[in-house]
Amino acid sequence: MIVGTRGSPLALKQTYYVVNQLSKLVNEEVKIKIIKTTGDKIKDSQLHKIGQRGVFTKEIDKAVLNEEVDLAVHSLKDVPTELHEDLEIVAIPHRDSPNEVLVSKYSWDELSEECILGTSSLRRKAFCRYHGKKFKIKPLRGNIETRIKKVEDGEYDATIMAEAALKRLNLEKYIKKRFSVKYFTPSAGQGAIAIETRSDSKYISVLKKLNDHRAFYEVTAERTVLKELGVGCQWPIGVVARSKGKNLNLYAILLSKKGKLLSKIELDGKLHEATKLGKKAAKKMEGYI
Repeated sequence: MIVGTRGSPLALKQTYYVVNQLSKLVNEEVKIKIIKTTGDKIKDSQLHKIGQRGVFTKEIDKAVLNEEVDLAVHSLKDVPTELHEDLEIVAIPHRDSPNEVLVSKYSWDELSEECILGTSSLRRKAFCRYHGKKFKIKPLRGNIETRIKKVEDGEYDATIMAEAALKRLNLEKYIKKRFSVKYFTPSAGQGAIAIETRSDSKYISVLKKLNDHRAFYEVTAERTVLKELGVGCQWPIGVVARSKGKNLNLYAILLSKKGKLLSKIELDGKLHEATKLGKKAAKKMEGYI
């Protein structure tokens, strides 16, 4: 069995986790194949300006389709909502925190107009403006460690990152503040790992054993909002679903690029109504896209 992945420390950490779980279920060697993606190759452009979806997944998905690898392990938030017809997300393992965090030597309230916050995310930039922050915002790309180092070295005063990424890499010590999901709403699928394979793969049944049904329903609701609206990272939209018992809460917020509130939706339903909730939320928001 061959698993395709990007070569970043975070991607490999996530893949090693999946490989370790698979090794307990199959009687064969599980190998890793590192594949460089468009997003890895382009270092000098903000992702929303590249003009294509799947910049961190397309080449890996192609390898799955061509049977060069048997499955792919992705950060779910990087996966487009429209997949190739022969590909399928068959499992979402246990989900880590979807929350956003501040990495800085300063507190959130201490960041003044003279400070520089680094981010290449339209959503994160819009949320900063939504909360009335007037500090300078400049593009910042690179892997997790690179971005942290640029803050530590003083090139930037702060950045916003996914808590799950820092936790997986044991870098929690750099977290200055953890934001609530309603204050700084994450992108759909944040904190979740996607296991993707061909629809006719002989490994589907074993891969499905790694699925966490709560996480699967949560991200289904979140991704349905994006799919119905036909948007991705080109829009400042935050979506998060949280499960409790048999219930599911879905919260979505759409901002303008300058941080003006366009639409905010919160819905409650049953876990098995994830797709229905996502469609209902999108219907209420579609007039603002």
